[in-house]
Amino acid sequence: MLLEMKVMKRLSAIILGILFFWFIIHSLVIIIDGLNDEVAYVDVAVVLGNKVELDGKPSLRLQARLDKSVELYKEGYFKYIIVSGGVGKEGFDEANVMKNYLINQGIPADQIIEDPNGYNSQMTAKNTRMIVELLNVKSVMVISQYFHITRTKLAFQKVGFEEVASAHAEIFELRDFYSIIREFPAYYKYVNK
Repeated sequence: MLLEMKVMKRLSAIILGILFFWFIIHSLVIIIDGLNDEVAYVDVAVVLGNKVELDGKPSLRLQARLDKSVELYKEGYFKYIIVSGGVGKEGFDEANVMKNYLINQGIPADQIIEDPNGYNSQMTAKNTRMIVELLNVKSVMVISQYFHITRTKLAFQKVGFEEVASAHAEIFELRDFYSIIREFPAYYKYVNK
């Protein structure tokens, strides 16, 4: 009995060690993938939504995503920008707030397409698929936080986009540590969908 308990403890420790090692490797891959932009000339960019502050302005995270899209738009990487988000707990339509911010940055309103039903990355990918079919365009670039890029590209590939370019918002926050940890189970949830 004592021998069985020692074997079980040792086996449990080995399994936990392997899982921890896999988590570290997976997290490093996510970080490296997200920080290495795969910028390309595409038809449309998709900026994924994030929190809107109580005063109705984009959070710093969301503003960084939008600023990256403005930079790449002005460099000629794409013609259209899809802003995708839902209504957050603050009561603001993220897509509408994003569109207004882009207009204030000099992006023509007719080049911005709102997706007010992008409540998560998977819904954004599905909605983008329908939008690009209506626009008769093919190529896409996703813009989000670096830790979110790998899962977002997976979501877009699962709805039929063969090539997905990407760019990350240039912002780092303490809460990124939590977000990186969260990406581990979230990625595998998307793998199985």
